[in-house]
Amino acid sequence: MWFGMVSLFPEAFKAVTDFGITGRAIDAGIIEMAYFNPRDFADDKQHTVDDKPYGGGPGMLMKVDPLRLAINAARDVKSSSKVICLSPSGYRLDQEGLKKLALCNSLILISGRYEGVDERILEHEVDLEVSIGDYVISGGELAAMVLVDGLTRLLPSGIGCEESVKRDSFFDGLLEYPQYTRPAEISEYDEAGYVPEVLLSGNHQEIAKWRHKQALGKTYERRPDLMKKYALNESEKKLLGEYIEDQSSD
Repeated sequence: MWFGMVSLFPEAFKAVTDFGITGRAIDAGIIEMAYFNPRDFADDKQHTVDDKPYGGGPGMLMKVDPLRLAINAARDVKSSSKVICLSPSGYRLDQEGLKKLALCNSLILISGRYEGVDERILEHEVDLEVSIGDYVISGGELAAMVLVDGLTRLLPSGIGCEESVKRDSFFDGLLEYPQYTRPAEISEYDEAGYVPEVLLSGNHQEIAKWRHKQALGKTYERRPDLMKKYALNESEKKLLGEYIEDQSSD
């Protein structure tokens, strides 16, 4: 997948290109990133990319022309790219949204700065505004990196073990079940330091049942909004009932 990163701070993306899953994906040619800095397209000596908003108010807005020209330069490389602006006013990104975007061959990602971008850019140049959550951060670069990382995990060979993606939180609409590794006992944590016996049993059917029960229970407790969307079958209703009963007896 090709990413055209429209950003005033392209150096920020070293966190993606130089480390972890995304760094390895770049080395393997699974993803590719190109950079388009609006400052390079400003027509004055100061390379001005922002100005005061009409109507007054605090802060500055990213100007139309440098941003539009940067977007067009990215389009010249991959003309069929969907253009996405990372913005707190956008549609909130979730796993289903990532799955849809993972079907694209190329994306142009605009990282907003200051108070945002001129609305005319959003109306005429942008296909989709995306938010990574109901909060505000200083710029779109961090949000763009989150998007790139999430998409990389869904691409063929994007991670070493593709099966692990299917066990991630949200993949099937539930939060991930609890996980444990060696040692099986940690004395400093008393009873909480023991790994559940079922995980040590070697009974894969019972392990799968326990894990699904825990995923249902965790989602029920922590994300009732997800639970409302999840269609429980009869066996899952029984498992969730058992989980609730277990918790009430602790």
